[in-house]
Amino acid sequence: MSSQYLSKHYVEETRFGLWFLRSRTWQHYVLRVAIDDLRGLFTEPVPQAPVLLDAGCGQGKSFAYLQQVFAPERLIGLDADPHSLDQSQAEAARQGLAIELIGSDCATLQVPDASVDILFCHQTFHHLVEQDRALAEFYRVLKPGGYLLFAESTEAYIDTWVIRWLFRHPMQVQKSAAAYLAMIREQGFEFGPQNVSYPYLWWSRATDFGLLERLGLRKAPPVGQREETLVNCVARKPLASSAP
Repeated sequence: MSSQYLSKHYVEETRFGLWFLRSRTWQHYVLRVAIDDLRGLFTEPVPQAPVLLDAGCGQGKSFAYLQQVFAPERLIGLDADPHSLDQSQAEAARQGLAIELIGSDCATLQVPDASVDILFCHQTFHHLVEQDRALAEFYRVLKPGGYLLFAESTEAYIDTWVIRWLFRHPMQVQKSAAAYLAMIREQGFEFGPQNVSYPYLWWSRATDFGLLERLGLRKAPPVGQREETLVNCVARKPLASSAP
């Protein structure tokens, strides 16, 4: 691991992984779809002109979508990789967006208490070794009534041979959809079934990227009869509560 990273537990991505995070597939079929889905999981009005923190912003490809969907007054990008932050700055400049960038580990956020309305954590959590600490930090920086937008790939997907070959992840911390949701609830966040989705997208198929289904050789199994590879959740920090 390079000493340039701002987390002692940082797992360095492969060259393919870094390329993929710049690709149209990532932007159009992963990021955009997830943000649209998360927006639809709100059952109460979305905060107006929010302070929005993108925890694990990577190369900044989410910024334009987040600006379009949530119209934040302040948009903050945070990442533990200085090189990614440089790319995020360049992406923000290309989009003409005013972005505040912070170099920080998610387990020790350099963000004040109760200062964020919406925290967007998309395909970041499965990269984190200190997941409990990171989730506690997410809770700390959110205002009472603030929202965690959590979108993750699960162990059923991360632990497939093709993903292990193409990407790098800390395998010892991967979890099922149910385990991630239990973590979020145990931290003190509130959400119901209506605030959770289990997307079954072609790129998240655990074995064949949905090829057999597209060829009509197999039907997609319904929710409850498959091991979920993706979970999205909009969870709220209570208006008056403390973390357990």
